[in-house]
Amino acid sequence: MAEQTERTAQNGRIERMRQLVSLLREASKAYYAEDAEIMSNREYDALYDELEQLEAQTGMVLAGSPTITVGYEAVEELPKQRHEQPMLSLAKTKEREELRSWLGDKEGLLSWKLDGLTIVLTYENGQLTQAVTRGNGEVGEVITNNAKVFVNVPLAIPFKGSLVLRGEAVITYSDFEKINREIEDVDAKYKNPRNLCSGSVRQLSNAITARRRVRFYAFSLVQAVENGQDAAFDNSREQQFLFLKEQGFDVVEYHRVTAETILGQIEEFSAKIETYDIPSDGLVLIYDDIAYGRSLGRTAKFPRDSIAFKWQDEIRETTLTEIEWSPSRTGLINPVAIFEPVELEGTTVSRASVHNISIMKGLELGIGDQITVYKANMIIPQIAENLTRSGVKHIPEKCPACGGRTEIRSINEVESLYCTNPDCEAKRIKAFTLLVSRDALNIDGLSEATLEKLIAKGLIHSFADMFHLDRYKEQITGMEGFGEKSYQNLMESIEKARSSNLVRVVYGLGIAGIGLANAKMLCRQFDYDIEVLRRASEEQLAEIDGIGSVLAKGIVDFFSKESNNTMLDALLAELSLEKPESSGAEQMFAGKVFVVTGSVEHFANRNELKAVIEERGGKVTGSVTSKTDYLINNDVNSTSGKNKKAKELSIPIISEDDFLAMMEGR
Repeated sequence: MAEQTERTAQNGRIERMRQLVSLLREASKAYYAEDAEIMSNREYDALYDELEQLEAQTGMVLAGSPTITVGYEAVEELPKQRHEQPMLSLAKTKEREELRSWLGDKEGLLSWKLDGLTIVLTYENGQLTQAVTRGNGEVGEVITNNAKVFVNVPLAIPFKGSLVLRGEAVITYSDFEKINREIEDVDAKYKNPRNLCSGSVRQLSNAITARRRVRFYAFSLVQAVENGQDAAFDNSREQQFLFLKEQGFDVVEYHRVTAETILGQIEEFSAKIETYDIPSDGLVLIYDDIAYGRSLGRTAKFPRDSIAFKWQDEIRETTLTEIEWSPSRTGLINPVAIFEPVELEGTTVSRASVHNISIMKGLELGIGDQITVYKANMIIPQIAENLTRSGVKHIPEKCPACGGRTEIRSINEVESLYCTNPDCEAKRIKAFTLLVSRDALNIDGLSEATLEKLIAKGLIHSFADMFHLDRYKEQITGMEGFGEKSYQNLMESIEKARSSNLVRVVYGLGIAGIGLANAKMLCRQFDYDIEVLRRASEEQLAEIDGIGSVLAKGIVDFFSKESNNTMLDALLAELSLEKPESSGAEQMFAGKVFVVTGSVEHFANRNELKAVIEERGGKVTGSVTSKTDYLINNDVNSTSGKNKKAKELSIPIISEDDFLAMMEGR
């Protein structure tokens, strides 16, 4: 009873520590990165002190704790290391009854089989000392620095002996989608969370790993030795899991089962898979009785104390009604199979990617064929088999987006269809993506993926077309992932974007080398008159501080093309541009480049200070280079990277007070 009470208390302390780490990290991010305060210094200090006390009380330090700093470090290569015990694969089945039969009269633990990268962690005297990937089961790669920046790996634990455990490194679906949303290039987006996780775990720089938000879920305790003695767990795998939880580890979700309860528990797992945020490709069943499991030994390939269950694919027969050809930015035209809707794993599906012509030919896929479809890992629709195989016909000779000629190209013995028109609208997807981005017209709801679909359907050919998507309500609401609500939100965002300013438009045009800062400079120089800017000569443009001859030529080349001017005129006809009132500020910082870092005291935030500099002709950049004139940092003696770089380049580091004195001519 006392043991259970202490376990409950320990779990409560760990949960409070997690809350504190999250709160304090959020407050630090707001204060240092976003120039905002979400709590007072007094409140922050009180929470920090509470966290320190809990860490001392539990002997545990959670990942990301502000009480410690994990430095970012790059290595030239990942060392190899042989595992003390080989990491075997598991025998697999897709039959639920086979699991029940395998369990027999024993009790077992049924858990998720996570779809990531298996990692072995070693702790000595309470400190994380090593992390190694599974590799080939015999030899793995040492990734200790990377494991230290996983979202939830404890850096210090209360157990002071030698601890070795295994678990799965994963990236959740929600984090995976967030990372992909931030990548503009469609072809550069990651294919699935497992591949992204594998690459993230094995980075040579753990700063990259940290940005990927890798998580670790323990699924096996290999060894726990203290004072030369193996720790006792009452011969129970579940007791090992509970022990790992007490050490601060997130443990894979599991449930205790018997032959009578296992089928119902499998059904519960099955019902959760559609909304479960952690990638999983099945379940694992292991005997709770450790001694019994070990007594069974192992085969050459598999341990006999556990078995994996792979989801039995739910397969439905349907009719192929259409092949939709979807052009992309690279010119690749992807075939997508459209079929009569069927229910799969609780949702209605009607389309599946076929990827390329080689796969189409392998399936002998023709309109009207009877096909079977399933969801890979219960998520991604795929064609399983073509029952009638009428053969591939009617590969389009013209691109559906632009009408240009198509051709079949074979790359690495894989045949795919490409558009040969260099000016294809689909190839210009990046230009559309830039124009709708936050710093340009800021049209929420037009992601690159959505734009690609709209262009492929021929609904968008020019920038102005985006303001007339209300003509295609039926087609848009019928798109996968789009409904009435999404459509209405998009229409509202488009209408809001009609009120803009010339800086946003010039930036959104995608003129080579013209970022947001240069767009502001150009608009100020020509008094926010697009016609004057269009007619400016190379000489006029080159004389502007920060532009120079190369950018000047790019601007003139852009406006010399009739197609660009036609497109711009049509866009401007859709917009109402507000001209900012002239501040009349003296251009005292003309030609000067500033970098602003750290917190500010005399301005609401760094953006306000940046605006003051730009109003007076200066330019603000994000990093210190040889072109930087001043670094503004109230902590002049800081050892931050920007300060070090400025000192190396002999660039003056000034405080806000110094800057204000410059403005006042003091």
